[in-house]
Amino acid sequence: MVELSRRTLIRGGAATAACAAFPPRLAYAASGAEAPLFGPAADIALLSRNENPYGPAPSAIAAIAEWSAKGCYYADTAARKLTAMIAERFGVTPDHVALGSGSTEVLSAAGLALKGKGAILCPELFWDTTALYAEAKGAKLKRVALKPDLDIDLDAMAAAVGPDVGLVHICNPNNPTGRLLDGDAMRAFVRKVGPSATVLVDEAYMELTDRPDYSSVSALVKEGHNLLVCRTFSKIYGMAGLRVGFAIGQPETIATIRKYEMSFGGNTAGLAAAIASYNDTAFTGFSKNRILEGRGLILDAVKKAGLSAAPSQANFVYVKVPDADAVQKAMAAKGIQIRGAYGKWSQWSRVSTGRIEDVKRYAAALPEVVGA
Repeated sequence: MVELSRRTLIRGGAATAACAAFPPRLAYAASGAEAPLFGPAADIALLSRNENPYGPAPSAIAAIAEWSAKGCYYADTAARKLTAMIAERFGVTPDHVALGSGSTEVLSAAGLALKGKGAILCPELFWDTTALYAEAKGAKLKRVALKPDLDIDLDAMAAAVGPDVGLVHICNPNNPTGRLLDGDAMRAFVRKVGPSATVLVDEAYMELTDRPDYSSVSALVKEGHNLLVCRTFSKIYGMAGLRVGFAIGQPETIATIRKYEMSFGGNTAGLAAAIASYNDTAFTGFSKNRILEGRGLILDAVKKAGLSAAPSQANFVYVKVPDADAVQKAMAAKGIQIRGAYGKWSQWSRVSTGRIEDVKRYAAALPEVVGA
């Protein structure tokens, strides 16, 4: 089974990918019933897409209700407002910030904008939408093997940086492994590599880590380093479908990236929701607690089933199983959607946190599925 994403669209076969990605909709088509427009059917436990079903925040929903009637107008004023809010939080100017339709747009724009400076250096396993998008547009990729424990090998990546590399792309915490690189090690890496190539760090899950302020490299942007840090409202804010993300970096890099973005000014609902909930710490605290609860349930289930998992600092867990595709298929038969194998990592299965009741369904099914 292949999950629908920009990755599968870039590689081609989009129609086939769509059918494989959404089996609940195929079931609806077969029965003649109409599929839900958003989210899973009521009887489906959707644990395959790293979504946060506990968002958007009530403050975000209220803002959407208030401002969507103004959707006839372009949203540039709101875009400037959110840009200023982000800049204030990170201690930089608005010229250091680029908004996008989710972080995917700014990630992809960065890949396009910087591909002319050299190859993109990246780990062999990470959420590689930017790299694949740029590759489809003519960029060259250089991949570096993971460590045996699935950690990104920063020393090997630093050693691979040369005159032929223009962009170094890391996802931290990494997707699909969930592993988090040490903050001091990452800062040392940026300082070492930045003079030679722009370092792009996708921190989509950073707010879910135990120590976000320590683990993030975002403060190095203010110090003037050759660094791009991308964040999203899709995860802790629960706004995946509202498509709001951003990058912070040096003004000249941000100005170049903006030239490669495809959206114009953002969308009314997404911007209204982001502005209203960006400083809503009551909601983000609640959201993080639910995600951590789900993650704990998955890890407990893995242990009880006699399995192991990579240590996760995200809203998913990378579980070692006998056969990831077989486990995915068996779970799907029970109405539980998880990810199958990622390439050669055929014994690793990614499971998202999702709704607590859905995580409990996975936990209950796991021993039977793996024969524990």
